[in-house]
Amino acid sequence: MILSVDGIEFSYNGRPVLRDIKFSVNRGEILSILGNNGAGKTTLLRCINRILKPKRGTVFIDGDDLFSLSSREIARRVGYAAQRNEGGRITVFDAVLLGRKPHIGWEASEKDMKIVREILASLNLEDFSLRYLDELSGGELQRVIIARALAQEPGVLLLDEPTSSLDLKNRYEVMKIVKDAAKEREIAVVLVMHDLNLALRFADRFLFLKDGTIYDCGGLEVMTPKNISAVYGISVTVEKLGDIPVVVPL
Repeated sequence: MILSVDGIEFSYNGRPVLRDIKFSVNRGEILSILGNNGAGKTTLLRCINRILKPKRGTVFIDGDDLFSLSSREIARRVGYAAQRNEGGRITVFDAVLLGRKPHIGWEASEKDMKIVREILASLNLEDFSLRYLDELSGGELQRVIIARALAQEPGVLLLDEPTSSLDLKNRYEVMKIVKDAAKEREIAVVLVMHDLNLALRFADRFLFLKDGTIYDCGGLEVMTPKNISAVYGISVTVEKLGDIPVVVPL
């Protein structure tokens, strides 16, 4: 495994939000964090990335205690794409180059430029290199945000609702990019999702959060009508469409 979360607890103004969160993720694996609004999903991602400081517990990356590392070292090891990202008057190339910041000394090297060009090509963003972010569609912007995180060359990639506000086509395109990156680059991906069927299609493992604690965690065996109903408060059935499991509300 590359990522190990051990006993994370976090509170807002004395109100417990996360309690005794423990899980691990291997290289090349996608773990989807699931749960209803307010379950603590985004807070958990921010604790893993040390944006928030947990009350207890720690996070290990390749055996190193994340909370003992410098911010620069964390940025080299962990890529993070927040839920809300806005465009601006910066080109796509420069936006992705910003992902190299943890590795750059006085100025970007030819190696940094090459890495950015390769990532843009792998995400089919070459033709957008000189476009400004505020000229992009939602799907295009989301690809750029992921490209910037990948430019950090992280071992762990954290994504907070990477498909929110995207249409059906772009949701699947973005998730395929994430899946391919996890396998080809041997990155451990932890992502927050609301779309259970998209999670079933692309994730390897699933972690249900309920009331700030882990309700269940595992592979396809945990994606049961009983678990989903208990976590989301709605009756469902899980059917097979070909080889693909699909959650259907009743």
